[in-house]
Order: sequence, then structure tokens, then C-alpha cells
Amino acid sequence: MTTDPIADYLTRVRNAVAAGHRVVEVPASNLKKEITKILFDQGFILSYKFEDKQGPQGTIKIALKYDKLTKDPVIKKIQRISKPGLRKYAGANEMPRVLNGLGIAIVSTSAGVMTGKQATGQNVGGEVLCYVY
Repeated sequence: MTTDPIADYLTRVRNAVAAGHRVVEVPASNLKKEITKILFDQGFILSYKFEDKQGPQGTIKIALKYDKLTKDPVIKKIQRISKPGLRKYAGANEMPRVLNGLGIAIVSTSAGVMTGKQATGQNVGGEVLCYVY
């Protein structure tokens, strides 16, 4: 059993990208589903599918995205920020800028999981889960 399921999710995606895999499977949870939707909406992954058959929580199949010409992965780095031992929070006016605006910060707010830019636009703060660029 993992003590930090979000870190496990990010590590599986990071390892699949490093190994050049096309598809990665991760155990599902509602928070992981929301993070996957954000990665798809921001163009970091090609597609995703939620399967509820295997196990008590089901799985998420994520199709990773690569550049057509150079075969480089779109996700250069995916990094966990707030950990169970040290939570990181940011207010609406102090959201972090990732790679000077080229990357995204995924934030868990009272209004749901969203990017840092969306949280600033809705004037809500929350826990900074991870950076993706």
C-alpha cells in the first residue's frame, strides 16, 4: 500500500515517459481522475479512459503524447510539490508561475481541482499538488 497515491500516480507517468511507453495504467481515484482531466485539457496527454472493472477502484489508462517529428515526450517534468509530511498551500494572489508561465501548477481548491491560472481567475487558493511542464 502506498502512503502517497498522488506521488505514485506521478511516478508511474514519469517512468512511462522515460521508458517511451505509449500507454500507462494507474489505479483510479476521484482526485487522480481530476488530475488526468486537467493534463488532457492542457494538452500534456493524448487521451485517457476510466475503467471500472479491475479492483475495487478501477484503473485509468493514459495515452502519453509525443512530438511527431522528434519523438520527444510532451511532459518534460512532472513534480510533486505538496507532500503528506509537508503540505504547501498558496493563496489566490500568490499562485506559483511554473517555468515563467509555460508550465502549469495543479491546485486542489475548495472549488475543485484546477490549474493555478484558473484558481487565480476564480480568486481561490489551495494546496499546490504538482508542477507539470
